[in-house]
Amino acid sequence: MKKIPVRNIRRGHRRDFDIQDIGEKMAGKDMVQELHRHDFFYVLALEKGAGEHEIDFTPYPVENHTIFFLRPGQVHQLRVKAGSTGWMMQFTSGFYRNVQLLRRIGAINTYPDREGKALRVLAGIFREYQQQEEQYREVIQSSLHIFLVTLLRLQHQPAKDSPNIYTEERLEALLELLETHIHTHKRASQYAAMLHLSLYQLNAVTREALGKTASELIHEQIVLEAKRQLLATTAQISQIAAQLGYEDVSYFIRFFKKQTGYTPEAFRNKKG
Repeated sequence: MKKIPVRNIRRGHRRDFDIQDIGEKMAGKDMVQELHRHDFFYVLALEKGAGEHEIDFTPYPVENHTIFFLRPGQVHQLRVKAGSTGWMMQFTSGFYRNVQLLRRIGAINTYPDREGKALRVLAGIFREYQQQEEQYREVIQSSLHIFLVTLLRLQHQPAKDSPNIYTEERLEALLELLETHIHTHKRASQYAAMLHLSLYQLNAVTREALGKTASELIHEQIVLEAKRQLLATTAQISQIAAQLGYEDVSYFIRFFKKQTGYTPEAFRNKKG
């Protein structure tokens, strides 16, 4: 069964940060990346660009002064035409630990940067990474924070800290667990136990942060992963059900239809 490839950070001494010049990487040729996902945060920033970027099966045009931000686990494919300029940056949550800011940034996949404010910060990060002078990692981490705050401002979002840091941290931990364990854990009580919370406490966290119960978030994650498999692979419905931890394929079909209004097969044919 064909699976969605997962890419890791390969360059860099500690394998937790990397930034590359797009023009140098493309070397005068088109850049084509087939469907895949990452286990890190990914930034594609274009000073000048043309092409198409499809993120979780939603197409976006690659244009001048556009920045794309992807969370770990998102599925995407990319076609950038020769002559494009800018940077590709990738980093782990271990390199940059402000989970509240990362969650807010990650809620949006594309940011316009017509005045080039965020792009100028990235140019400085690239120079720092190339030169690697004393304490360059600390400088990059500080500059990365400025870059992410700038993205928030581009979307007219307030960049102030969350009034409840504990809630934000617990939510981020839950979302990471969902990405990792959704194939084997389907009950909110299981995630509450992994987070050392009661089910009541977990639901209080998700309701305060997103206005949803933990079970609703679990269902959303299952559906998202099912859609990824339906549209990105040729796997049979029974294989996708099994991969998602459903022994009874008919139960999986009923669950998917209840959440989306389509059977898995109808959804695949509609989007195909």
